[in-house]
Amino acid sequence: MSAPAASHPGAMAAGQATARYSPVQMMEIELTEPLPAVRYDGQHRRAWVLARLHTEPVATCVVQFDARGLTPDEVGALLWPGLREPVTQRFAAAGLPEPATLTGEGLAAEPAAWPFLRRRHAVLAAAPFISVVICTRDRPDQLAACLRHLDRQQYPRFEVVVVDNAPTSDAVRTLVEGRQSRVTYRYVVEPKGGLSWARNAGTAAAFGEIVAFLDDDEEPDGHWLAVLAHGFARGDDIGCVTGIILPARLDTPAQEMFEQIGGHSKGRGFSPAVFSRHSPQNPLYPRPPFGAGGNMAFRREALARIGGFDVALGGGTPALAGEDTLALTQVLLAGYRIAYEPAALIRHNHYRDLDGLGRQLHGYGVGLMAYYTALLRHQPSVLPGLLRLALTATGYLRETKATRSAAPQDLPARLRRRQRRGMLTGPVAYIRSVRRQARVAASTVGHEARQ
Repeated sequence: MSAPAASHPGAMAAGQATARYSPVQMMEIELTEPLPAVRYDGQHRRAWVLARLHTEPVATCVVQFDARGLTPDEVGALLWPGLREPVTQRFAAAGLPEPATLTGEGLAAEPAAWPFLRRRHAVLAAAPFISVVICTRDRPDQLAACLRHLDRQQYPRFEVVVVDNAPTSDAVRTLVEGRQSRVTYRYVVEPKGGLSWARNAGTAAAFGEIVAFLDDDEEPDGHWLAVLAHGFARGDDIGCVTGIILPARLDTPAQEMFEQIGGHSKGRGFSPAVFSRHSPQNPLYPRPPFGAGGNMAFRREALARIGGFDVALGGGTPALAGEDTLALTQVLLAGYRIAYEPAALIRHNHYRDLDGLGRQLHGYGVGLMAYYTALLRHQPSVLPGLLRLALTATGYLRETKATRSAAPQDLPARLRRRQRRGMLTGPVAYIRSVRRQARVAASTVGHEARQ
């Protein structure tokens, strides 16, 4: 009988990306309640656990087990080494003594003393109106699952704007307009293909002074909007709030591999942070890795100040990606701060196969270099900083390569090559996209003039 074990959520040996791979059971545990047992179902031998403390997500961990499963006390013992530090920090903030350990009975922590709950209560008492913009194209079934999660939002004042981007049928319109819900859903068509066109159309149609963006393959946590609102309450100069993006499921090697190489949140973790243009940064980026486009919200005034999303970037264009990165960077350079709120949690349905992951990584490679090209186009004054960045990045890449040489292979060589080829084509792809979107805009103006 193999001994149970706990590991980092990204841990997966290279040999697991084979036919022997077994899916991971997804679990959530509220630490202030009795812990559940983990039972072997004949398929799963690992469980990916999201641990919460009075609903606040504090850490994730993977626990391994054998055919007998795990008792609640065993679950607590396996989780405690990874949970002790974040739990201790939150108990200290609440003025409570550090727990000695985590047993199957859970942790004793009175909610009245809990700062996280008090902050959320204060935000909900003066809740700003938020517009949630979802951009989609011909995926009504996937969109319906996303909307069901929005129906369960524990937030009093919001609307949902669904932007149908260059649709080929009325399926999305039928879904949105026929929806029975307490939530206000509105349907908008953007005939010009491209994610940035759709996001700009959603912003224009939105009524809220805060505009949050969600992808149609995501599942927002029930407190997502409340935590976003808390991020904006940190200060009037908060121009954007981002949150963590976690996997909705880990059923295939490709899905787990994506998490292993950083996923959408790039290791940012569960500690809130506020960034300005002067914050410490990864040398490969002119801004810290504080989130991604699938989980971000802006003050309307900040989006207006930067001119919205660059329509030559993003899905549906030759540049493939990068519109979110550029918008976040421009908001920082415009003098706003960005708040990262990990409790604003989204679950994402990753690509299930290696071909899909390869396309995604290729798009990220193209989009990254297209983003740098776009940044120079919009703000030429950043050139000296980018030149210094290139010198620093060279050393960073050498160091990273040396570090990885002793580590297990975490990404098939063909996928790495595909991402690198994408990076080489990024600048040209952006220039092509600028020209194409200019023609699209001109043809739209001409069509409207003839109406």
